[in-house]
Amino acid sequence: MLIDEFLSDYDFVETHGISIRATPEEVYRVANEIDFTESFLIKALFFLRGLSTEKVTLASLKKSRFELLGEVPGREILIGLAGRFWLPHGDMKKIDAQTFKKFNVAGYAKAVWNFALRSEGSAVRLTTETRVKCTDSASRRWFGLYWTVVRPFSGLIRMEMLKAIKRKAESC
Repeated sequence: MLIDEFLSDYDFVETHGISIRATPEEVYRVANEIDFTESFLIKALFFLRGLSTEKVTLASLKKSRFELLGEVPGREILIGLAGRFWLPHGDMKKIDAQTFKKFNVAGYAKAVWNFALRSEGSAVRLTTETRVKCTDSASRRWFGLYWTVVRPFSGLIRMEMLKAIKRKAESC
């Protein structure tokens, strides 16, 4: 998987999944096209974090703070970023797929976030996984404190995204 290629060694991880009664092609299409801000919960949580709340799709995320690191059509989408997430402004670094793997500036963390699909009988299992690697012990401590507060809300966003994709894909 792309997530393993880009960040096989990590300090923090969060994984969520859902089974969807639709074809892999339909789930992948919906995952790429759905506006996640149709969910009040996602819109509110994005607002609180200072992220865009206007038509948030995977494509728009890839054009904001996140960078597209890789994509295997119909199977996996991987986005990533590097910064000091525990600071209010995040101090994001401009990275791309080539520089992401090598990024190792002290005092920072780098994160990957994927959406992956696999067949599960007559359904599709859609998972999202977030991995974070800190570049040193100080950033690991700071991120650990930040993650303690943010993790429940981050998980809520991801679970809500999966549910939104499921609702839309199963209604098509």
